[in-house]
Amino acid sequence: MSIHIYNSLTRKKEEFFPIKPPQVNIYTCGVTVYDESHIGHARSLYIFDVIRRYLRYRGFEVRFVRNITDIDDKIINRANELKTDWKELIQKYISRYYEDLESLGIEKGDAEPRATENIEEMIAYIRSLIDKGYAYEAGGDVYFNVRKFPAYGKLSGQGIDQMETGVRIEPTEFKRDPLDFALWKKSKENEPSWESPWGKGRPGWHIECSVMSQKYLNTQTLDIHAGGRDLIFPHHENEIAQAEAATGKPFAKYWIHHGLLTINAQKMSKSLGNFVTIKDFMSKYRDADLLKLFFLSAHYSHPIDYTDEKIEEAKHALERIRILKGKMDRKLTDADYRKPQQYAKEIMVIKEKFIQAMDDDFNTPKALASIFDLVTLANKYIDNAEFVKDSRSALEELLGILGVSFKQISRSFEITFTDTILIKDEIEIKIKKRENARREGNYALSDKIRKELEEQGIILEDTGDGTTWRRKL
Repeated sequence: MSIHIYNSLTRKKEEFFPIKPPQVNIYTCGVTVYDESHIGHARSLYIFDVIRRYLRYRGFEVRFVRNITDIDDKIINRANELKTDWKELIQKYISRYYEDLESLGIEKGDAEPRATENIEEMIAYIRSLIDKGYAYEAGGDVYFNVRKFPAYGKLSGQGIDQMETGVRIEPTEFKRDPLDFALWKKSKENEPSWESPWGKGRPGWHIECSVMSQKYLNTQTLDIHAGGRDLIFPHHENEIAQAEAATGKPFAKYWIHHGLLTINAQKMSKSLGNFVTIKDFMSKYRDADLLKLFFLSAHYSHPIDYTDEKIEEAKHALERIRILKGKMDRKLTDADYRKPQQYAKEIMVIKEKFIQAMDDDFNTPKALASIFDLVTLANKYIDNAEFVKDSRSALEELLGILGVSFKQISRSFEITFTDTILIKDEIEIKIKKRENARREGNYALSDKIRKELEEQGIILEDTGDGTTWRRKL
């Protein structure tokens, strides 16, 4: 079996052949650190983490670089708005970004370079573009001459004439063509600046990714460049123009773009009151796996709409996994293991379905469906210790590829219900009282206790080994 990826550049699904197998170089556009990261960022961070995990699982040696934009108009404007130093602002939000990565259980990149740490390389890159006739200096700014690069528009599928009708014209008397974009910006008074051959200024947004991707991946052609669909034009289009003009080589072999996230069918916006940060989500739900299952329910390339109902669906899905884990742990205590071949074959068929789904352009909805096929089968054979052992191992493996934890619902917690604190010992007392009621045939009392516990967030399960309880998610 081989992996196939939808390539945004060619607009078709292609078999994946890295340039120097088994090595795979991946670059993805990261966050601009002027505010809290939101759940749209979380989708991007998570989806590309899953792709990295899966490629490693399939035997590739992945080098993964994700940048941090720490100088930009948005950063300068936000610092001015808050009347704070821009360096303090970016340091605050870089720290908050890493807190979010940790809370989501997402690995850092092998390198996470910051734009301000690579200014010298950007200046050298810009000078080479000027020397080759692709860029020009104008009043302290430097622009890329789009019409000098005939392939401009190949990623977005737009011709020069189409772009010209909708382009935003920047207010400058020096710019030769409205399509030309800034490689270097002359700094205004009291703005951050660095010395350059064109005077004090700072890099444009697009140049940082071309420079840092090639520097930190040590290649002129990336295997995979990834990002959100909203970055195709102009950001990724401009990256291609800069890089290929500078090197004369293809910038990236495969381009992967994820769909965008909406909230209740609306674009996320603070003015609409539907802006959900990663910290907001974690504060409310305290479980990154809920957000991950929600993301996995849609193909990465499709848009996804965040609603309370869909998070509830993710809760139920996660609950199925964690209830099964508890059952498995209880079943496997002091069990005598054998390994009937027929069970191993059933598990292998499901694992193969998972791999087939992920090989097909990382189709996580189908991959997730195969995991729940295994959950269903494991519940069916829960009394067979041998099957339970093998299926638990398979679930841990497949969920691990998706970065989802396979854990039992914890019993060491307190639940607050109105003014009552319900702790473990009290739960056990109520369960014993209910068991006595059932033995005595007092089913009305038994049902009443079950209902009371459920109202307080406790779900009882009657099994052949007695009654167990779990927290309602």
